[in-house]
Amino acid sequence: MAEKSCIKRLQKEYRALCKDPVSHVVARPSPNDILEWHYVLEGSEGTPFAGGYYYGKIKFPPEYPYKPPGISMTTPNGRFMTQKKICLSMSDFHPESWNPMWSVSSILTGLLSFMMDNSPTTGSVNTTTAEKQRLAKSSLSFNCKNATFRKMFPEYVEKYNQQQLSEQVASEKVLSEASRDKSSSPVVEKNLNSTREDMKKVDGLKEVRKKKQPFPTWMMLLLFSIFGVVMALPLLQL
Repeated sequence: MAEKSCIKRLQKEYRALCKDPVSHVVARPSPNDILEWHYVLEGSEGTPFAGGYYYGKIKFPPEYPYKPPGISMTTPNGRFMTQKKICLSMSDFHPESWNPMWSVSSILTGLLSFMMDNSPTTGSVNTTTAEKQRLAKSSLSFNCKNATFRKMFPEYVEKYNQQQLSEQVASEKVLSEASRDKSSSPVVEKNLNSTREDMKKVDGLKEVRKKKQPFPTWMMLLLFSIFGVVMALPLLQL
């Protein structure tokens, strides 16, 4: 059972977090056990973790703040093993370096900073940047399958639902545009065919005109000459 001083300290820290939230960090105690805290770290922009939401737990000993807590992460992240204690100078891996002045906010800020680093430690894993980015993209979906996460962090569940709705609307828009383009294709083809037919008719008229040559001038002169001779014959007989 937690000592009275431990409970007071954790209650004070929770009030401080609510009043002055820490950037990229959300943490709150379990409703049934103040020694068990749940947290979410938001990946920083410009890192492979950008867009990721990393859920985990902090287990405080009854002697806190005189003894350090244990820290673990639940969300696959490409930096730490899941469901395994993470070795930090401010965790129960190193009680000799623990400082009672450290708080929940300083612990999680240190964890987030160490997460951005590549230094190996107990509980860490080595993955590619592409793998970290893939896990960041799927992190919120993974978290929302966890009943405890949904209960502790309803605001992130709402965020996930909004993302899903936005993606659905965007997908439907793309399908609608594709369908509209497809339906307009026969009309365009029909217009093209009509244009081709009109061009063929024009070309046909040109050919006909080319075939109709004007009456030759020499033929006209020959006819006039013959006519003149015929008319002159009676006069010659006189």
